[in-house]
Amino acid sequence: MAKAKKGAEVAEMTVAEKLKALYDLQLVDTSIDNIRILRGELPLEVQDLEDEIEGLQTRVSKYDDDIQSLEKSISGKKQEIANAQELIKKYEEQQNNVRNNREYDSLSKEIEFQTLEIELSEKRIREFTAQIEEKKEVIGESTEVLEGRKLDLENKKKELEDIIGETQKEEEVMEKKSAELEEIIEERLISAYKKIRGNARNGLAVVPVERDACGGCFNKIPPQRQLDIASKKKIIVCEYCGRILVDSRDTETEK
Repeated sequence: MAKAKKGAEVAEMTVAEKLKALYDLQLVDTSIDNIRILRGELPLEVQDLEDEIEGLQTRVSKYDDDIQSLEKSISGKKQEIANAQELIKKYEEQQNNVRNNREYDSLSKEIEFQTLEIELSEKRIREFTAQIEEKKEVIGESTEVLEGRKLDLENKKKELEDIIGETQKEEEVMEKKSAELEEIIEERLISAYKKIRGNARNGLAVVPVERDACGGCFNKIPPQRQLDIASKKKIIVCEYCGRILVDSRDTETEK
């Protein structure tokens, strides 16, 4: 019954009334689009900041792990130095009790080897210490950036919450108005309108003729076609982009 009633009401509409309803619907849907665009950019910025913060936190955590590993390596090298020093002391004591030069030379080589091991361990400790300092510097820089990004994220989230609070009611009102306008327009036109909107980059399916050109693609409209549009005897679409065309004089009060 509801569909039959809608069909009867739609059948009574003139072409001019249909065009006006379509243009009014376009204005409402464009307002909804603008609200969503305004809000839509912020969630992306929030997501980008959250991703960057997560990346920075992962980086800092990895460098912390690297530092702990390097510190363990330094501890290991210090233990190796202590062990080598113990061996040197042991070999020096043994040299005092050797029976021949061959034994003395053998112990001397062991002492020399352990001395080289100590030098190598000390070199590694210096290298590990330098790496730790570099990583600490990176951690410091990353932490500073991280704190800044966290503050940015907090501000963006607050901005998003404010915009949602300000626009949600307006969007709901516009959505209701859009639904009401769709109810008075025949389904065939609504289907065509939505298809055109879906294919149009800016969501414009109904556009006025401005300065002798289509308000959507800006291609020139022939004079005779402009007269046909102004007469409102039939619905005319742009031959270039397929948008529904309306006389700009009928849109002046809407602007």
